[in-house]
Amino acid sequence: MDDWLLWQLCDSAFPTGGFAHSLGLEAAWQHGEVRNRSELFSFLEASLQQLGHAALPFAMAAFDEPEKLAEFDQLCDVFTTNHVANRASRAQGRAFLTAAERIFKLEIENLKLEIEFAHYAPVLGAGLRRLEVSRATTARLFLFNHLRSVLAAAVRLNIIGPMEAQILQHKLSPKAEIILNACALLTLDQIAQTSPLLDLWQGAQDRLYSRLFQS
Repeated sequence: MDDWLLWQLCDSAFPTGGFAHSLGLEAAWQHGEVRNRSELFSFLEASLQQLGHAALPFAMAAFDEPEKLAEFDQLCDVFTTNHVANRASRAQGRAFLTAAERIFKLEIENLKLEIEFAHYAPVLGAGLRRLEVSRATTARLFLFNHLRSVLAAAVRLNIIGPMEAQILQHKLSPKAEIILNACALLTLDQIAQTSPLLDLWQGAQDRLYSRLFQS
C-alpha cells in the first residue's frame, strides 16, 4: 500500500464531512454531562468502545466480503435506530463515496450502484478494500478518524484547547489499540450498543436550542 494514499485518507482535509459531527459530544456538553477534561476522557473511552462493538464490525465485514456490501448496508440501517446517528452515518458514507469517486476514479467508480443507504462503516470498509489498504490499517484508520473527529469537536466547543486535545489523543491511542484488538474480529452476530447514554445524547441533538454540529 502507498503511504501517500494512507496519509491522504487520514488527513482531516479529506472531505468525508466528519467536521460537521460531534458524535453526541455537543448534546452531552450542553446537558452538563461533559464539563471538564476528566469527563471528556471518559466520554471518549465510551465512544471508542461503542464504535468498536457497534460500527467496526460493519467496516470489517464489508472489507472481508465487499460483494455483500448492499446486504451489510441494509443491516447497518436497521441496527442504527437512533435517527440522528443514522442520518450522520448516511451523510458521511455518501460524502466518502463522492470524494472517493472524484479522487480515486478508477478504483471505486461503481461503488454507488451497489447500495441503498451508503452507511459510513460498510462503505469505508469496502472502499478501502478496493483501494488495497490492508485490513489492519483499515480498522486502525476507522478508530483514528473517530477519535480525531470527537477531539476536533471538543476544541470547537471550547471544552479543551488544541494542545490539550493532542495530549488526550496521545493518551487514548493505547486504549484505541486495545479496543481494536478486541473488536476487529467480531462478527455481525456480535454487534452491540455498549454505551446507551451516548446514544441518548446523540439522539437529543436535534432538540438543542442552538448547535454547531449536525450530530
